[in-house]
Amino acid sequence: MKKLYLERPSERGGAGVKFLAIAVVLVLIANAGYNYIPIAYAGASFQQEMDTAVVKGLAAPGQFKPADVVRAHIDRAAKDYDVPAEAVIEIKPSGNVIQAHVAYTKSVDMLPFGLYRYKYEFNHVSAPVGYLTKQ
Repeated sequence: MKKLYLERPSERGGAGVKFLAIAVVLVLIANAGYNYIPIAYAGASFQQEMDTAVVKGLAAPGQFKPADVVRAHIDRAAKDYDVPAEAVIEIKPSGNVIQAHVAYTKSVDMLPFGLYRYKYEFNHVSAPVGYLTKQ
C-alpha cells in the first residue's frame, strides 16, 4: 500500500500557509476595529449630547439665554468626547427653538504604520422635535 502524500507532493504544507494568511487578516481587522470603534462611539455619544443640549436650551429658565445654555453644554461635551479644536460649531435660533450644527473630520489609522487612513466625518444638526416644539 502506497502512502498518499507521496503521490501528491504539491498538496503538502498548505494548511500552515492558510492559517498564517487568515491570522494576518484577523489581526488587521482587529487593529482597524481597535482604532475605529472608539472614535465612532465618541461621535455617536457626542451626537446624543448635542440632542440633549438643544432640549436643555428649550427648557432654559427666563434669566438665561437659550443659546448660551446650548453653547455651554456643547462646549463641555466637545471636551469630553475629544472633538478637534478646528471643528465647526454653530448655534443659532431657528423659529422658536435653538438649532446646533457641528462638523469635524478625524483621521483614523485603519492599517498599521499609517498605510491606510480613514477620514471619519462627523456632521450633525440637532434641533428639538416632537411635542416639545408645539405651542
